[in-house]
Formats: sequence, C-alpha cells, structure tokens
Amino acid sequence: MSETPQPELPFTTPQAVRFDRALLDSHRSDPGEEAWRAMRIQGEFVNAFDVLGNLGPAVAVFGSARLGEGRPEYDAGRQVGAQLAKRGIAVVTGGGPGIMEAANRGAREAGGVSVGLGIQLPFEDGFNHYIDLSVPFHYFFARKVNFVKYTQGAVVLAGGIGTLDELFEVLTLIQTGKVSDYPVALVGVAFWAPLIDWIRGTLLAAGTVNEADVLRPLVTDDPAEAVAHATGADRSE
Repeated sequence: MSETPQPELPFTTPQAVRFDRALLDSHRSDPGEEAWRAMRIQGEFVNAFDVLGNLGPAVAVFGSARLGEGRPEYDAGRQVGAQLAKRGIAVVTGGGPGIMEAANRGAREAGGVSVGLGIQLPFEDGFNHYIDLSVPFHYFFARKVNFVKYTQGAVVLAGGIGTLDELFEVLTLIQTGKVSDYPVALVGVAFWAPLIDWIRGTLLAAGTVNEADVLRPLVTDDPAEAVAHATGADRSE
C-alpha cells in the first residue's frame, strides 16, 4: 500500500502556540477571548466525533516520539501495530514519529486501519506518513478524551512524560470507574518493572493505592501477548 501524504498540523505558528498557552496562563488571559476559545474547544470535539464516529474496534498505542527506527522499541511498536491489524483492530496513536510511527506503520503494512490524533509540539512536525485517518488537536485534554472514547484498550511502550501522562490518565479513569473493561498492556519488562515496583513499594505501602491498581496493567516483552490482553482475546482464548 502506498504512503498517504499527510497534512502539516495547522497550528504550528508562534501565534497559535501563544493562543493555546493563554488558556492555562490565567493571569495572561484576555476575557474577551474566552468565549471564542470555548467555541474552539467545542469545535475540536465536534470534528473528532464526526471523523471517528464510525471507526469500529480500536486500540490505543502510546510510546515515545524519540525512539525511532533501529531501536528495539520501534520494532516492538511495529509488531504491535501489525498484530492489531491482523485481528481487525484499528491502531490509534498520537500520529507523531518514533513509536507512534512504528505502530501506524505496522498497521499499514498489515493492511489495517491506522489512525493519528495529532497535536502541536516543539519537536514534532505533523503527522507521520503511515496514517489513513488523521485528526488534529490544539488541546491535550480534548485529545485524551478521544483516545479513550474511541478505543477499547491500550498498549503502552517505552516513553517519557507524555507517555506517562497518557498511561496514568487511563489508569485514573479505570480506578475511578469512569471507564469499564479497558485493558492496559505495558511492553518492555525492563522499562516498566521499576515503575510497577515503585507503585507497589511506595504507593501501596503508604495506602494510597490498592492491590488491584498495582496488578491492573499486564507487563510483558511479547507484543502478541500485549495485543491479546489489550483486545480482551486472552480472556477468551
């Protein structure tokens, strides 16, 4: 399948970045702009709901934009994308480079549906070239709502603060009952085991989480096992 040209994210100008920052920098916010900003936020949801409404079964794949081709994590992401596509499950990533690109690439190469929910960042220049369906966002919170709304599980590979944000957003929604039956798999035992050990040794020991919170994510080195868990197939096979 040939590569589909992807548009640049339409909000990469310094003016757009300053406009978005004003939402959270309340001391710099112009009250006269707030109504327009609220309409813009609403427009992001309306557009995403329209584009993704008929997506069908899908799984979110999260991971670093900084781990590119030639890294074992990239190869694992590509395998995850291919495994999902072979099961008839759409792959939904942040649409950027690195592991996101790997998962989209794996899905494309296996003949599956490859989706990117993009956002403007200083070190990313638009969507990767393995996406069939793209949705641009200005706001992280709008993007994260749509990640969870249109997927039935998540596979999380090695990543940084952004990936941890996405992971803990999902775990918080599960813990608080805002979503149900949303399995999460972490790929890379050496990468994720220290985090799980810290949650158990520090948070669980302090009583700020319970045992179910610690046990909830599957941690594995096997992309196929991660996909089976995230799609619920391991409960029926």
